[in-house]
Amino acid sequence: MNDNPQSNKASGQDKTFDVIVNGRLKTVTNKFLSFIDVVKLAFGEYIENGNRIYTMTFKKGADKREGTLVLGEEVRIKSGVIFNVTSTDKS
Repeated sequence: MNDNPQSNKASGQDKTFDVIVNGRLKTVTNKFLSFIDVVKLAFGEYIENGNRIYTMTFKKGADKREGTLVLGEEVRIKSGVIFNVTSTDKS
């Protein structure tokens, strides 16, 4: 019998990642972040309407060094990934 309460947890389950979103440090626990996840980290919410457009670039990604992310996509992250997110209102 194993008396270690941590033994039931999957390896890496409690891992955290420090990422930079619009110049601010954010700590996340997911290995993958979706477009909407990153928008919420940047602005606190994701507003879905015909007047709001979000654009996003990233650097230092886990699988892909740099690129863009669009609605419906996700990226595997590691600590140190840098996201730049903008919100534009079509008025």
